[in-house]
Amino acid sequence: MYVYDKHDQQLLNERVAQFRWQMERYLAGKIGEDEFLPLRLQNGIYVQRYAPMLRVAVPYGALNATQLRALAQVARDYDKGYAHFSTRQNVQFNWPALEDCPQILADLAEVQMHAVQTSGNCIRNTTTDEYAGVIAEEITDPRPYCEIIRQWSTFHPEFAYLPRKFKIAVNAVPGADRAAIQVHDIGVNIIRNDQGELGYRILVGGGLGRTPIIGTEIRSFLAEEDLLTYLEAVIRVYNQFGRRDNKYKARIKILVKALGVERMQELVEAEWQRIRHSDSRLTREELERVAAHFTAPDYTPLTDEPQELVSARAANPAFARWLGRNVRQHKQAGYAVVTLTLKQKGTAPGDVTAEQMDSVATLADRYSFGELRSTHQQNLVLADVEQRELFNLWQEAKALGLATPTLGLLTDMICCPGGDFCALANAKSIPVAEAIQVRFDDLDYLHDLGEIDLNISGCMNACGHHHVGNIGVLGVDKKGEEFYQISLGGSCGGEHSEEASLGKILGPSFARDQMPDVIARILDFYVAQRSDGESFLEAYRRLGHTPFKEAVYGKAD
Repeated sequence: MYVYDKHDQQLLNERVAQFRWQMERYLAGKIGEDEFLPLRLQNGIYVQRYAPMLRVAVPYGALNATQLRALAQVARDYDKGYAHFSTRQNVQFNWPALEDCPQILADLAEVQMHAVQTSGNCIRNTTTDEYAGVIAEEITDPRPYCEIIRQWSTFHPEFAYLPRKFKIAVNAVPGADRAAIQVHDIGVNIIRNDQGELGYRILVGGGLGRTPIIGTEIRSFLAEEDLLTYLEAVIRVYNQFGRRDNKYKARIKILVKALGVERMQELVEAEWQRIRHSDSRLTREELERVAAHFTAPDYTPLTDEPQELVSARAANPAFARWLGRNVRQHKQAGYAVVTLTLKQKGTAPGDVTAEQMDSVATLADRYSFGELRSTHQQNLVLADVEQRELFNLWQEAKALGLATPTLGLLTDMICCPGGDFCALANAKSIPVAEAIQVRFDDLDYLHDLGEIDLNISGCMNACGHHHVGNIGVLGVDKKGEEFYQISLGGSCGGEHSEEASLGKILGPSFARDQMPDVIARILDFYVAQRSDGESFLEAYRRLGHTPFKEAVYGKAD
C-alpha cells in the first residue's frame, strides 16, 4: 500500500497543528460558530444529535495493521469503545469530545491517517473494489489510479469550495461493479480499447440522496495519461456552472440534468482541450512511481486446494459453508481472499469494537501480510490468505464474531447510523436492522434465499444507499412518528453485474414493528414465484413491480 514520504507527512503534520490552533481559538471564544463551521468540516468533524462525529479517511479502503490498532486506541481513549465503517470505506467515531479532536488527529497522523476532505464541499475519499489487486478478472489494479486521484485532489486550491460535496469511484472489473461507480459524481471505469490500450470510460452525474440518478457516459474512451486533466475539466465545469443558491440542487447530477448530456460534453471537451497538455497530465514516470507502492507481497509458491483445506472442509460443514460464502478465488495459486463480516446479530452493521479491531490487526499480521481493506458493504477484507491457513483463520474469526457466513445475503445489510446518532435522520435505522437480523436468523433459510441486497437509510440523504438496494428501506417522519418506506428492484451493479438500477417505491410506509413481517411477505412471494436459480433481483425484473405490491398490500378492489 502507499507509504507517505517526508512531503506527505509534513503536509499532514502542518494541517494537524493548524487545526489545533483553530480549535484553541474557538474554545477561547476568538472564533465564532459560523467561522468555525467550515474549519471543523475541513477536518472531518460533524455535530450530530448527541455528540460530534469524526470521520477518518481510509483512502480506497486500504489499511494496515498498525493503523487499525491506532483506530482501536482512539475508540478506547476518546470514544465509547467502538468505531463504525461506512459505505464510503471510511471510519467514523460517534462520541468524541470536540476539544479532543485535534489530539485524535495528531495521534492518527503518527500512523499516516487523517480526516482531510472527509466532509465539506470538496472532493471526498476516492473508493474502489475491495478486491483490487488480488483477483484475476480485473483489467489492472485500480489502486494506483485511486492514489493518484487522492494526491491530485488533496488541498487542490481550485476545488476546496465546490458547490457541493464530490465523490469519485474507480472500477476495473469487466462485468461487475463493486465500487458502485454509476451512483457517483464521477465514475471511472478502467477498460481496454480495440487496440488493447488501457484507458477509461467516464460516467458523470450519478448520485443518490433526494434526487437519485444513474450516471451517464460522457466519454467512451479516455487515454491513460489524460485521467487528471479530464477529471479537472469536469470539475471545473461543475465549479463554474453548478448551483450555489440551493444545496439540494447543487450536486453535479442536477447540473447534468439541467444542461443535458450533450451540452455537458461540449463544455467539458472545450475545457479539456484548453488544459489537456498542462502539468496535470500524467507521465509514465509518475504512473510507475505510484504503482511501485502496490507491488505484490512476497507470496510463497503454493498450489490450490492443499490437503489441509480439503480435509478441513470435508470434516466441518460450518467451515465449508463459510468458505463458500465469505472466501473467494485469489489470482495467486494457493491463496484466498477472505471477508470478515461486521454483521453480527445484536450489533449495528459496520460497527466494530476496539478489541475486535486489535484482534483483526493481529489476524492481518498473521495471515495477510499486515494489510486489510474496508468495503462498500461495511465489512473488512484480508486479501492475501494462504489456503492452508483458512481453517485456522476461520476459527479465530468465529471466536471474534466476525465469521458469519452471510456475505451478500439478506442480513449482510447496509445500514446508516440513522436517528440514533445523526441529526439529519427522520427515523432510526439500527433498530430496523436488528429486528430483521433477529427475524431471519436462520442460515439455511438465508442461503436458500440467495443473494439479496437490503439497504437501510434513516433519511433522504441516502447514506444507507436504499435507492440501490434490491430491497430498500427509507425512514420517514409522519407527524413526529417514525415510519419506513420500502422500495424494490434497486441495484448498484455489484458482484455479478455492471447494470445499476433505482428501486421503485412499493407503496405506503409502515411502522417500525411491522417491518420484519413486511419483509417476510416480500420474501415469501419471491420464494413462491422464483424459477430455478433465479435471484431476487432477477425475479423482480421478470415479474414486475405490481405482483410484489399486491403480495404486500393485497389486490386493489
